[in-house]
Amino acid sequence: MTTEFYRSMGRDLIESVASLNSQRVNKVMMVLTIITTIFMLLSFIAGVYGMNFEYMPELHWKYSYYSVLFLMAVIAASMIIWFRKRGWL
Repeated sequence: MTTEFYRSMGRDLIESVASLNSQRVNKVMMVLTIITTIFMLLSFIAGVYGMNFEYMPELHWKYSYYSVLFLMAVIAASMIIWFRKRGWL
């Protein structure tokens, strides 16, 4: 009787620790997914502007580099704000 009680308590403790570890892993994976989502869009924009097209109108503008950097910063900031409002970050 006593050994079954202690075995049950031990099993419950092991399941509790496994559940806590699973929750920690889920939080870490959520943060990594958010970071990946943000940088995936920024990498797409950088990839498009990194191609050596001859006829892109923005390439000959005086402030095109700064405007693209500003656009990327605005996108990243808005995504971070949106994720914080949703409670994901």
